[in-house]
Amino acid sequence: MTDKFDKTPAGGRPTAGVTKESGTVPPEAIKAIPVRHYGRYVSAVVVLALVALLVNAFATAEKIQWAAVGDKLFDSTVLAGAGRTLLISVLAMVVGVVLGVVLAVMRLSKNPVTSWVAWVYIWFFRGTPVYVQLLLWFNLALIFPLLNLGPIYKDEMTDVMTPFMCALLGLGLNEAAYMAEICRAGLMAVDEGQTEAAHALGMSHGKTLRRIVIPQAMRVIVPPTGNEFINMLKTSSLVYAVTYNELLRATSTIGSTSYAVMEMLFVASLWYLVMTSVFSVFQYYLERRYARGSSRSLPATPWQKVKANLTSLTSGRAGAA
Repeated sequence: MTDKFDKTPAGGRPTAGVTKESGTVPPEAIKAIPVRHYGRYVSAVVVLALVALLVNAFATAEKIQWAAVGDKLFDSTVLAGAGRTLLISVLAMVVGVVLGVVLAVMRLSKNPVTSWVAWVYIWFFRGTPVYVQLLLWFNLALIFPLLNLGPIYKDEMTDVMTPFMCALLGLGLNEAAYMAEICRAGLMAVDEGQTEAAHALGMSHGKTLRRIVIPQAMRVIVPPTGNEFINMLKTSSLVYAVTYNELLRATSTIGSTSYAVMEMLFVASLWYLVMTSVFSVFQYYLERRYARGSSRSLPATPWQKVKANLTSLTSGRAGAA
């Protein structure tokens, strides 16, 4: 027989990890002490101080009448200008998307003529400023005094090129050049095996694009397209040059007559922020929808993020108590 060794020390106390029942005890819980990031606190204080100084500078400016901003924010002229900004942005974006898809297909075509024409179009409209293009359309009557389409339509170019038409063509055709490159990138992102498999099943080239390639390319095309539309809302302010009465021109007209120039610029900025913020939310959910086929777990929505932060904050306070 082997002798049993007594693990109890001479003082009578059992060593750590030893009990009478099982012979062992679990170790004590580890107390994690979070690392203090003092640099973050200092930078946060500095940033908040700079923001407070900036806000105070605007709030205490003697020549700014903040009451005028509130009075003119929902003025009928301002609302009409915001509506025209939204209208011209949507229509120009539709023109840009439709023409951009056509140009992207032409760029990828094996026909050298169509591919070259699409490349020249993109080269010209991406290489010249939008402001210059708007002025070219506005002064097109200097080159073509008369628009003659034979028995279909005939009129003077000054009557055809209204401020609305100049704005639509200037913004839409310029946007088409950028959308062509975005669509081309999306189409090239689809594996060539998809096209080969569709052709092996007897599908035509056009049907393959509509049914196979374009639906898969949308996941790549949608996010930058949303960014382009938000950018279009801001770029539409350039149609001020062709006398189209959009938001910036409407607010500038009121500012020049009421001598509240800076105040009306603030009004225009607030409306631009509202429109871009609303469409940014739509863009987020649209991207989330098209991410279903590629992501195992969809990104959290803003409301889900808020709930998660509130839950973690509540649990943190309960643990501290």
